[in-house]
Amino acid sequence: MIGPNGEQVGIVTIAVANAQAEAAELDLVEIAPTAVPPVCRVMDYGKFKYRESKRRHEAKLKQKQIIVKEVKFRPGTDDGDYKIKLRNLTRFLDEGDKCKVTLRFRGREMAHQEFGIRLIERVKNDLEPFSVVEQYPKMEGRQMVMVLSPKKAVVKPAAAAAPKKEAAKDAVKKEPKEPKATAKPAPAAVAEPAAATATAEKK
Repeated sequence: MIGPNGEQVGIVTIAVANAQAEAAELDLVEIAPTAVPPVCRVMDYGKFKYRESKRRHEAKLKQKQIIVKEVKFRPGTDDGDYKIKLRNLTRFLDEGDKCKVTLRFRGREMAHQEFGIRLIERVKNDLEPFSVVEQYPKMEGRQMVMVLSPKKAVVKPAAAAAPKKEAAKDAVKKEPKEPKATAKPAPAAVAEPAAATATAEKK
């Protein structure tokens, strides 16, 4: 049995375990029924259930739910409408959602599917920096469907290169500088006394 504070009480009878739980005004909960002997714990079962429910709710909120957003085109979609739809697709991909691009053909447009293929290829090329093609364009009845997934960002190893640059700068700073050679002035000529010069002239 495990006590209310997580301490190991040891092997006791059911009557003793119930008595200890009642004395602490708590519940006796079996947490490992398949163990030999079974393991029970003295706890507040209502508080335990509340904490478990709250923990599961927080874990569910942290999970990213991928939603498929659909944007519909026509073979004759003009440039203004095309740019608005392309902007929406870019925003959906940046938010981490998948995008379903649907191109609907009506009436005689089925006889000129090359216009639709050209438009959907344009969409794919314009969204290439933000997405990867999960499902290539294919016909489903009277419409052409393409599915795009957001592209994962590539982390450049700039952070690893920065310490190397700093270390190189420190090494340059720590290099000892050679002392500059200073030229010493030549010793000045000592002039002989005037008296000695006069004596030499008389001789």
